Amino acid sequence: MRAADGGLTIMASGTAEAFSRAEPLLEAVAARVYRLGDAVGIGSTVKSVNQLLAGVHIAVAAEAMAYGVRSGADPKTLFEVISNSAGNSWMFENRVPHMIAGDYTPLSAVEIFVKDLGLVLDSGRELRFPLPLAAAAHQLFLGAAASGHGSEDDAAVVKVYEAIAGISIAGNGEN
Repeated sequence: MRAADGGLTIMASGTAEAFSRAEPLLEAVAARVYRLGDAVGIGSTVKSVNQLLAGVHIAVAAEAMAYGVRSGADPKTLFEVISNSAGNSWMFENRVPHMIAGDYTPLSAVEIFVKDLGLVLDSGRELRFPLPLAAAAHQLFLGAAASGHGSEDDAAVVKVYEAIAGISIAGNGEN
């Protein structure tokens, strides 16, 4: 997994002996290594939590931008204000410029969040744990994929809102 600063982050569990043996390799390839205990699967759990948050943040960034543009706000000004306000997140700051530029060259594809949020929901079902925000974000990514945007950058999830509202985030917000 890439950290917000772009460096590789490794989250893993295992015995102290295993980590000791792997330490030179881990240090050579990772900016950060998180040892999450001895129990198998904790690294996958932490990765799932990260993907849940990332997917929901991208989905809500798309919704927020579309809502603002539909309400008459200029996309660039809206982005600037939110980037300097309490509503900002790393994903908002990173993905909204793609939406404004209309550049959906894949860095991380819509289909990745269809898969990852699906895995999160499967896990929640097994745990009998409700995940309503993950489910809503998953449906939005599914909608984007079903509309032919699955291989585009995950920021293309905004196209679902653009189609529904008859707006464009790119440029001046007019269609």
